[in-house]
Amino acid sequence: MPELPDVEVFRRYLQSTSLKRRIRNVRVSRPGDMLEGVSRRRLVDELTGSRLTTTRRHGKYLFARASSGGWLVLHFGMTGFLDLGKTDELTEHWRLVLEFSRGYRLCYDCRRLLGRVSFTGDPDSFIQDLDLGPDALSDALDRERFEEQVIQRRGMAKPTLMNQSIVAGIGNVYSDEILFHARIHPRKRLRELGNRRRSKLYRETGRVLRKAIECRAQPDEMPRSWLTPCRGRDGTCPACGGRLKRLTVSGRTAYVCPNRQRN
Repeated sequence: MPELPDVEVFRRYLQSTSLKRRIRNVRVSRPGDMLEGVSRRRLVDELTGSRLTTTRRHGKYLFARASSGGWLVLHFGMTGFLDLGKTDELTEHWRLVLEFSRGYRLCYDCRRLLGRVSFTGDPDSFIQDLDLGPDALSDALDRERFEEQVIQRRGMAKPTLMNQSIVAGIGNVYSDEILFHARIHPRKRLRELGNRRRSKLYRETGRVLRKAIECRAQPDEMPRSWLTPCRGRDGTCPACGGRLKRLTVSGRTAYVCPNRQRN
């Protein structure tokens, strides 16, 4: 499922390819499955004739401001992505198409229909209504607030990092990566960590997410010392070479190196 690094890559893609282009036409497929909190008619009316002027991301949500007022909101589910191309070359599972001049269009593709398209007048209110915590890369999430938001929780490390109401943007893959580098077991109770390991978890959270963005969230572009390219039933630890262990933690799959991450 696209997590913060993936959505930041999508944001930068939209920013570099589609801003300032006049939207000549809007097409929506499967509105009953994809639209949330907005009708097809309203979405078409809000976007047609306008331009996307700026972008914003919070956790796993991408916001794009329309010149007519309001913000297009995209959530990518498990399989969503953006594609700029020619209007006569639609992706197979297109759900939203913004048609520009000269035959170009921006396509939001989502094969498994788990993503969502919304429209809001105020991103901050939208974030508040969803009870999302601070963005995992927000400047506001300094060490002190990280301690309050994350470390002081009673839960285990992995589900706490993945709880979007605590901190927004971290999912299954990057919670594993962060904990691997911090050398913390996914079932470890965060409140039991000493000050040194708390500091390391805070540092690794930011470092891993920023590096993943630099690698365009592509496993084959990530450092060879990372866990993500090795995740899988037959995976081995990139640090010690030992076999990774597959666990279920609060209903989610986790991969852990038993030698580096002891509970």
